[in-house]
Amino acid sequence: MIKTDVIIIGSGPTGLFAVHQLGIIGLKCEVVDNLDRPGGQCIELYPDKPIYDIPAIPECTGKELTDGLLKQIEPFKSNFHLSQRVEEIKKENGLWILKTNKGNLFSAPNIIIAGGVGSFEPRKLSLNEAEKFEGSQIFYSVTNKTLFKNKKISIFGGGDSALDWALELSKLNKITLIHRRNEFRGAAHTLGEIKKKEKEGKIIIKTPYSLKSIESDKIITGIEIENEDGKLEKIKSDYILGFFGLIMKLGPIVDWGLNISNKTIPVSTESFQTNKEGIFAIGDICTYPGKLKLILSGFHEAALAARGCFKRARPNETYRFEFTTGSKSIHGRLGLKK
Repeated sequence: MIKTDVIIIGSGPTGLFAVHQLGIIGLKCEVVDNLDRPGGQCIELYPDKPIYDIPAIPECTGKELTDGLLKQIEPFKSNFHLSQRVEEIKKENGLWILKTNKGNLFSAPNIIIAGGVGSFEPRKLSLNEAEKFEGSQIFYSVTNKTLFKNKKISIFGGGDSALDWALELSKLNKITLIHRRNEFRGAAHTLGEIKKKEKEGKIIIKTPYSLKSIESDKIITGIEIENEDGKLEKIKSDYILGFFGLIMKLGPIVDWGLNISNKTIPVSTESFQTNKEGIFAIGDICTYPGKLKLILSGFHEAALAARGCFKRARPNETYRFEFTTGSKSIHGRLGLKK
């Protein structure tokens, strides 16, 4: 049985920042994640994709953000239990007991659910022949964009991910962007940039088209697309990228007695506690009036949830707010000299 002050479920950016916020107020935590490495969606879906909404950082990638957060929490020496899914929780003598699918047991007065949108997997191309090329020439996320340098790339999708990657990869080579509708769903600014690249001849847009077949002889050499009128067109392709969104699965969390609504957990904005005392939810998994699904919002939620955890982990102590710029005790926890 591993005993601690807080168990964090999920090691995406919000979960990692929660480790930091708990650490600077003197609380210990253990982190459990069903992925094999920290970073959540930032690492799994867009490690090389630019992120623009982190305060004071004009631009960073998902990997750079994750690496920075991991470096920030190094002084607290928190343990990560990766490739483990939380199977069940129960309450005993005022403490939460958590069990993973590997049989590990944890005990703590607090649990912070920072599991994003739950477990997720990408929606895939519907063609049967696509499966054998997954991971070699067909991808649903990008982990190494240099792989596509000077290659013929066909990107399918009409949302932000498809548009963002079309822009990013157009720096490496000409891109064909294919969508089954005439209208794209991305941000107005991004659409404007896409149109500029189209005029420059760096992005070719094909709408409304969908994938008809894959041309291959051991490796993919091209694709055939079809429009609404049945018109067929062949396009030479070395790689196919599909961005059709994610299939979200909450998993065992639905059996924990939380007031789940539309795959999210309602919380109090005072401390982001759920309807279960001692269980907090932050990041994309939580909901409240005015909720914005932004990483920076998750950081705010993590800070308040950490303070809520303090009251339960240290019931006989009074939490005293300290500015990190001037607190000797916080500098000590961080191993820094003033």
